[in-house]
Amino acid sequence: MLNLTAATRIFVALEPVDMRQGFNGLYTRVQSVLQEEPTTGHLFVFTNKLRNRLKILFFDGSGLWVCAKRLESGTFGWPAGQGPSACLRPEEFNLLVHGMDGTPRRNWHRL
Repeated sequence: MLNLTAATRIFVALEPVDMRQGFNGLYTRVQSVLQEEPTTGHLFVFTNKLRNRLKILFFDGSGLWVCAKRLESGTFGWPAGQGPSACLRPEEFNLLVHGMDGTPRRNWHRL
């Protein structure tokens, strides 16, 4: 379903969205807020205020997919940054979707 290639970019919206939004709402948000074209085949990832749900908008060439995930406990380790979105590498996206925090820790050493 989600085929991540080297050319696939993963955009994460830094501001939370209303999770009641469906195809049209997320499509419009990608165009107006993220300033990207939703039909490029890239992934667009959104979360709610509590950061316990996420939605992914994806165009596979014939239509749009909206995938949703809800964590039973805990929150997603959402990236921070400047601007409306951040780009993730595939391995960072994998950690995010599985509810793990992928931010590096400074001065952390294994003893």
